Amino acid sequence: MFSLTELEHTLRVPPHLLNLPLEDAIKSVLQNVFLDKVHAKLGLFVSVYDIKSVEGGFVLPGDGAATYKVGFRMVMFRPFVGEVIAAKFKESDSNGLRCEYYIVLNFLTGDLITLGFFEDIYVPAPLIPTPNRCEPDPYNRKQMRWVWEFGEPKEDYIIDDSCQIKFRVESISYPPVPIERAEDAKPFAPMVVTGNIDDDGLGPVSWWESFDQIDPEE
Repeated sequence: MFSLTELEHTLRVPPHLLNLPLEDAIKSVLQNVFLDKVHAKLGLFVSVYDIKSVEGGFVLPGDGAATYKVGFRMVMFRPFVGEVIAAKFKESDSNGLRCEYYIVLNFLTGDLITLGFFEDIYVPAPLIPTPNRCEPDPYNRKQMRWVWEFGEPKEDYIIDDSCQIKFRVESISYPPVPIERAEDAKPFAPMVVTGNIDDDGLGPVSWWESFDQIDPEE
């Protein structure tokens, strides 16, 4: 799901960053250029891991910026088809579910913070366990919720915003950038992960906790 990719890039370090240590200044520029961008063959750029080489430092006439050729490694996010991932439920409608992937960062202060950095995970309605139903959420008038009807007599297993969801990656797509967009259109998603929760052990983690506690010898 995460990987290191080695890249090379020629960049300009603007004058207001030249008072910083060179590596810090270069990392700042690289983060601005690559962070949250998507490459169809590499995935989503998450952060600069390290700087491998720096060449140049030329200042062109009339330009106060210094130009460097930099070799560096980036942390990439790219799930593979068939991988099982845990994500946080974000929202749902009659078309299915939308989830968000979280990571935990350890800052220099020692604080731990949960950061949701990828929100374009979709579980379409046909990949939700059946039999099921989609109904208005009694706690959120603007949202629909999905309910898996399981067992005999049937018991309701609800998918809502309290759920951590395990899904299996069905596909990864990289939609082309639209030339024109309506004002009320949803934000463009450069990478979309389609997930499946229609299998044993998938879906909200809470569904399966009781099964995990059963002694197989009983």
